[in-house]
Amino acid sequence: MTFSLLLHDPETGEFGSAISSSSPAVAARCINLADGIGGVNSQNITDPLLGPAILSEMSSGKNAQTALDAVVAAADPTAIDFRQLLVIDSAGSTAAHSGAQALGIFGARTETNAVAGGNMLANLEVLDAFVETALSATGRLEERLFAAFEAAMTAGGEAGPVHSAGLSVVNGSGWRVTDLRVDWADEDPIGQLGRLLEIWMPQRDDYITRGLNPAASPSYGVPGDDR
Repeated sequence: MTFSLLLHDPETGEFGSAISSSSPAVAARCINLADGIGGVNSQNITDPLLGPAILSEMSSGKNAQTALDAVVAAADPTAIDFRQLLVIDSAGSTAAHSGAQALGIFGARTETNAVAGGNMLANLEVLDAFVETALSATGRLEERLFAAFEAAMTAGGEAGPVHSAGLSVVNGSGWRVTDLRVDWADEDPIGQLGRLLEIWMPQRDDYITRGLNPAASPSYGVPGDDR
C-alpha cells in the first residue's frame, strides 16, 4: 500500500521525505516534518495522530527510538499492530515500527541519516535501494530523495499500482520549503512528481526569500508586478 523514506542532511540540517502509495493523497496524511527536530512517516492503515505525537516526544529531548517506544507503548495495543512508523531525529538516529498486521510484504531499513519502510512491497530489496541511493546520491536533498524514489521503483516498488506520491523538505525556515504532491494519477505519479520538481527547484530559494525578506524577493514579470 505504501513505501517511503526519511532522509537527513547533517551538513545543512535539512530533513526530507519521499512517499508513494496506491491510496490517494498519501503525502497529506503520512508525512510529518519539524525544523530542528526530525521527521515521522506514519503509514499502513494510517493513524495521522501518531506522527505529531512522536515529534512532540522528540521535541522534549527524546531520541528517535525512545520517542517511538513511548508512543507505541501508550497506544491501543490492538490498533498499533496495524501501524507502520518511521522516525528520524536531529542527530540522524533512526527507528522503525512495523506491526504484525502490516499488509503483504513489509519491513523497514534503518541507517544513520536515513530510514525506509513499506508494506505490500514487491520485495524487500526496494528498501535497500531506497536507503542506499539516498545516502550515496549527490545534489540537494530534494534531488537525492527523488533519485532514491527512482531506484526504489526500479527495484520493484509496490506490488500493485502506485497512484499518489509526495516529496517534502524542511530546512529551518519555519515551513516546508518543498512540499510537492501528486494526490492521484492513473499512471506514473512518481514521474509526474519528478516533472513538478524540475519546475520547482530553480525557484525554491526565491520563494524562501519571499517569506523571510519580501523586499528582496525577485520579480517574475507577471502582470501587476512592477519590481
